[in-house]
Amino acid sequence: MGDAKRSSAWYSGVDNLPHRVYLRAVGFTDADFGKPLTAVVAAWSEAGPCNYHVLRLADYVKDGVREGGGAPLTVPTIVVNDGINMGTEGMRYSLISRELIADTIEAQVNSHGFDGWIGVGGCDKTQPGIIMAMVRLNMPSVYLYGGTGEGGYLGERQLTVEDAFEAVGAYIAGKIGEEELRLIEELSFPTYGTCQGLFTANTMAIIAEALGVSLLGSASPPATSSRRARYAVESGRALMRAMELGIRPRDVVTYDALYNAMVTLMATAGSTNAILHLLAIAHEAGVELTLEDFDRVSRKVPVIAALRPAGPFTMVDLDRAGGAPAILRKLKSAGLLREDALTVTGEPIGKELDRYSVPAVSGGPIYDVSSPYKPHAGIRILWGNLAPEGAVLKVGAADVCRFRGEALAFDSEAEAFEAVKRGAVRPGNVVVIRYVGPKGAPGMPEMLKITAAIVGAGLGSEVALVTDGRFSGATRGLMVGHVSPEAAVGGPIALVEDGDTILIDCEGGTITIDVDRSVLEERRSRWSPKPVEHRGLLGKYARLVSQASRGAVTSGPY
Repeated sequence: MGDAKRSSAWYSGVDNLPHRVYLRAVGFTDADFGKPLTAVVAAWSEAGPCNYHVLRLADYVKDGVREGGGAPLTVPTIVVNDGINMGTEGMRYSLISRELIADTIEAQVNSHGFDGWIGVGGCDKTQPGIIMAMVRLNMPSVYLYGGTGEGGYLGERQLTVEDAFEAVGAYIAGKIGEEELRLIEELSFPTYGTCQGLFTANTMAIIAEALGVSLLGSASPPATSSRRARYAVESGRALMRAMELGIRPRDVVTYDALYNAMVTLMATAGSTNAILHLLAIAHEAGVELTLEDFDRVSRKVPVIAALRPAGPFTMVDLDRAGGAPAILRKLKSAGLLREDALTVTGEPIGKELDRYSVPAVSGGPIYDVSSPYKPHAGIRILWGNLAPEGAVLKVGAADVCRFRGEALAFDSEAEAFEAVKRGAVRPGNVVVIRYVGPKGAPGMPEMLKITAAIVGAGLGSEVALVTDGRFSGATRGLMVGHVSPEAAVGGPIALVEDGDTILIDCEGGTITIDVDRSVLEERRSRWSPKPVEHRGLLGKYARLVSQASRGAVTSGPY
């Protein structure tokens, strides 16, 4: 890259001699200063298994960068472990951390004069945060996933962390005893890596391949696999090739690439969180993307991956069947992908898929588009007088598609959870949890604790839940989230009262409250916003964040 390197402004010439001193102190030589300065951004933490091993992967990435002629340095960004925070005050920081990750990467990369970088992530928000930073900075960069954990076993029964959350509800309902509860706790998460099903982390890893920001095949190898290390080395090499070719993230993350990501999300019944994240990534890339786009895609793509929680298989099972490329090849053959979308390799995704070798596997988690696992998309966008700006439902993980019930309204997840524990939630109820949206919580917490309790108690097909909060990718059942506008800004969900009739219609794509407009207007006249009591980070976020229908981003238009 010669004198055209951005890092020259930091480290070349007599004026920058003091700057070079700092890098010589960590081992740089004259030869290193002549190479492209490359950041390996490690979302690393020992507070949970998802990112426990990321620093080791960063070392392999550095090997690939060195082989490609770069001078790598590892720098950190933060991790908030969603599973540990579920149902606690800490869950408010989960979605907020996505913005912090993007912001800290911007600060790290720009303040140290790097010429290119590669992000290594794992847990849910590290991945979209890294990709948001990629398109925001728009300098050569690649994303590498840290890999899934492996499932555990209780006899012949395969376990994931989903079973651990649902076991709590089953125990409360008297469906399992203390010994089974203890065994599930001990056996459900035996290795490091991310949660094992197609929950948010694995969803975003597959989507990163569909977007073209990660190497094909890099999403599915388990965190414990030697292939994970090989992909780390190859990703480092790929970054150096992208720098030579001048491939930048906004060349890759176009509307066509986002379209491919939406198709893949719908075809896999992935996490509803991916909708928030793709909207945020598009915002950073300056690409117009709305819930209407997701709605249109959802009406023509069936589910072809039988992955938990929509099916019985885990990410390790998908890896054995060929990983994300096997799914993408099926979608391509059916004419559902936009093949000319560029990838970080500099090649269109169609050509990349043509070259990729997929194993011939009978059975397993992948179906044909012509004979799908489920005839409809994994996620449906809902509209109606309860969600004028939209709501989302993972219909691929629901046993019923139409539900009419009486509302039980709560202003917090904790209140709703206690109602489940004392048996106050009964068949035919629609549990409404509000004031937990982006501004209201603040932070739009996930609701896996309450949804798993409902399913574990045997009410998964007899009770619906509606919230302006969001869900874990492990959530299953008739659970509607991201209701917009949220209660905190006066959305209709704030006006729901106990006993109101709510109708959810997946096929029609509607969610309505059967209350006369005049009654709702009278309730609105009595409504007033709750005071914002949070200071520090939560207070800043509440003042800046947009609605879920716009990705819950904190930055204005670019």
